[in-house]
Amino acid sequence: MSIRHSLLALLQDRPRYGYQLRVEFENRTGSTWPLNIGQVYTTLDRLERDGLVAKDGDDGEGHVVYSITAEGAAEVRSWFAAPVERTNPPRNELAIKLALAVTLPGVDVQAIIQAQRVASIRALQDYTKARRDTASNQRSGDTAWLLVLDSLIFQTEAEVRWLDLCEARMVQLAAATAARKTSNGVTEDAAPLNADSRR
Repeated sequence: MSIRHSLLALLQDRPRYGYQLRVEFENRTGSTWPLNIGQVYTTLDRLERDGLVAKDGDDGEGHVVYSITAEGAAEVRSWFAAPVERTNPPRNELAIKLALAVTLPGVDVQAIIQAQRVASIRALQDYTKARRDTASNQRSGDTAWLLVLDSLIFQTEAEVRWLDLCEARMVQLAAATAARKTSNGVTEDAAPLNADSRR
């Protein structure tokens, strides 16, 4: 997530101080990605150093107000115009967990998949309910939150489908391992699990 560009975009709307930027960001994204206030001020310092924002006095209560510069506005336009790069995908904790689980002895990969599926389906239900409730009482400022909810719903649906694929691969692997052992004259004590028996 580009905090740098998000803050610049909010400053393009009007000058603000750090806490206002944090509140605006969280309001517009439904607090899905909370910002640490220290992170906001560190980013503002860097933006000022790079000539993209300037201190614009204070609000009379001791808060330093920042405004966007012409260079900062150009940076925001470039950010909005460019697609999000996929060359360095963000870390996916679940994919990392499963990738490590299948390479380590004694880890019940099926149990990990099942536990995550339950959690993902619960999250999907929560996102869908939030979207339905927001859409039924939609106010003018809710469009941004609806877009975020739509993104979360699609990502979670994809995650559930991916978990189904992971489970199918584990079943195939177990069957292939059992077949190899049987062909080598080693009998299996238990039949391999199938996807339906785990649900």
